Amino acid sequence: MVDEGAKDKIKGKAKEAMGKMTGDRRKEAEGKMDQAKGQAKSAMSDAEKRAKDMKGSLRDDER
Repeated sequence: MVDEGAKDKIKGKAKEAMGKMTGDRRKEAEGKMDQAKGQAKSAMSDAEKRAKDMKGSLRDDER
């Protein structure tokens, strides 16, 4: 399953490329922003996963 961050990064790459091809600087900038948003979402998802793993690990140590 593709996470939301990856979707935003792909969408951003496409927008940026389209903006470059057509000379639309605004579309190009929107694409870069979408990519940054995707990176942030991916980082948050990774942090949440690590926190859950750590929480599970701590519970296993208590037993």
